[in-house]
Amino acid sequence: MTTLTIVLAVALFILLIIFFYYVPFWLWLSARVSGVKISLVQLFLMRLRKVPPSTIINAMIEAHKAGLREVRRDDLEAHYLAGGHVARVVHALVSAAKANIDLPFQMATAIDLAGRDVFEAVQMSVNPKVIDTPVVSSVAKDGIQLLAKARVTVRANIKQLVGGAGEETVLARVGEGIVSSIGSSESHKLVLENPDSISKLVLSKGLDAGTAFEILSIDIADVDVGKNIGANLQIDQAEADKNIAQAKAEERRAMAVAAEQEMKAKAQEARARVIEAEAEVPLAMAEAFRNGNLGIMDYYKMKNIVADTSMRENIAKPSVQK
Repeated sequence: MTTLTIVLAVALFILLIIFFYYVPFWLWLSARVSGVKISLVQLFLMRLRKVPPSTIINAMIEAHKAGLREVRRDDLEAHYLAGGHVARVVHALVSAAKANIDLPFQMATAIDLAGRDVFEAVQMSVNPKVIDTPVVSSVAKDGIQLLAKARVTVRANIKQLVGGAGEETVLARVGEGIVSSIGSSESHKLVLENPDSISKLVLSKGLDAGTAFEILSIDIADVDVGKNIGANLQIDQAEADKNIAQAKAEERRAMAVAAEQEMKAKAQEARARVIEAEAEVPLAMAEAFRNGNLGIMDYYKMKNIVADTSMRENIAKPSVQK
């Protein structure tokens, strides 16, 4: 074997690899055998458009075998180039057709491009999903707290999947309905006796409006008695009233102490004035003697009066027994 022959063989091998890469012959043959009409030129153009032919052809084969005539190659390529999941959309279309669910191709692709799992949505339409709500705390009119937990059975609403609210909104609405139902009950005993009254009231409010789901049933799984909120509120109110009363009493006491201190200060000031006045009496008497306004007899009479007054005061005082 000459060198030229080896070079030609290698070149031919490389050309065959390039050919079968850009023109997937075996994939075309599989499509033709399955009844899908497509040309090698279209497969070649898919490579140039950077669309994997295997993804499109396998989806077309699945749709053809399921009898879906509305699925076309151009639509599948456009959905792939838009960032969609071609295989998931076709799976959903086949499942919807077998379950007699009206799901057009355009709606399926719109749901997929909206970020929702269209295949899971179709499955949920056939087999409803059970969602457990978190524990919902509510208080009846008698002040007793109840802790309720519900199970919500939902089915996907295909027509509301695009733009419809998700599970979080459904759970929030159900929780709000449970709180409203328990809060309107006169007694917590009525709720414990008939827990189904909560589910009936909540279900009648149409909580699935504007959501991607249809609520089939709401079942109260568990109801527990919590705290006596009414009694606790009364205790807290009484404690607050006591604190207010104590604060007011302390304020009055402080004011009384301040008034007492003020009276003592005034009394001390009055005594100081009396002492000051008494200190001026000898001076006034001396001045009166000098001016001749007071005689010696007048002075003795005054002393007698003072002594008599002092004696009367001593007599009036109670005697202390030793």
